[in-house]
Amino acid sequence: MTRFALTVEYDGRPFMGWQRQDHGPSVQQAIEEAAFEVTGETVACHAAGRTDAGVHALGMRAHIDIARPITPFRLMEALNAKLRPAPVAILECEMVAGGWHARFSCIARHYEYRIIQRRAPLTWEKGLAWRIANELDAGAMAEGAARLLGRHDFTTFRSAHCQADSPLRTLDRLDVAREGERITVRASARSFLHHQVRSMVGCLALVGQGKWTADDMSAALEAKDRAALGLNAPSDGLFFLRADYP
Repeated sequence: MTRFALTVEYDGRPFMGWQRQDHGPSVQQAIEEAAFEVTGETVACHAAGRTDAGVHALGMRAHIDIARPITPFRLMEALNAKLRPAPVAILECEMVAGGWHARFSCIARHYEYRIIQRRAPLTWEKGLAWRIANELDAGAMAEGAARLLGRHDFTTFRSAHCQADSPLRTLDRLDVAREGERITVRASARSFLHHQVRSMVGCLALVGQGKWTADDMSAALEAKDRAALGLNAPSDGLFFLRADYP
């Protein structure tokens, strides 16, 4: 049995998320079915993160175990052939040690959230960014983001359906950058709670619109209560960028 690490890119719009669902297609299902067509083996595909419906990935890391002899290049090419026309692509494929695990070996995860501030509706980027018509102050958003850095109880920014054992997380990075009408929020941590990034971005948008202040961000964090959340951003603009390993 050989373990193969995959780097996966996908457009999340047609999927119910990464994880297999009874009520719709998932990225995990697409890869597992492609692997079965290639090898005749029923495999389980494990990922570094379980993205929600509509969330995208530029460099998701995953792994599958294959019994039949096959080179990484041939496996990658065959999977991509079987995945078409689904918007999922295997960018890299390599053999790894049996103890390597896409989820449990991961030491950092990086996300990017894309906001476009304009009055006109989105056309070709619809579903790939969050359009906000109101003026946004990126400097104020950056000040609000700084209040969340470090190790905290992120209960306020955690989905009510989050299955994590603890709400404690260490947020290593939460940057806000503006270029023209585009505002990009980048977040990094060893791990995130369910909806944490979207919840943080939603509240930062309130700060950018002048509806909240940086002090309101601090108060929401300190409340440790989901009811204190101002806004949960839509999935459209969220991208899983990459996962880091030792």
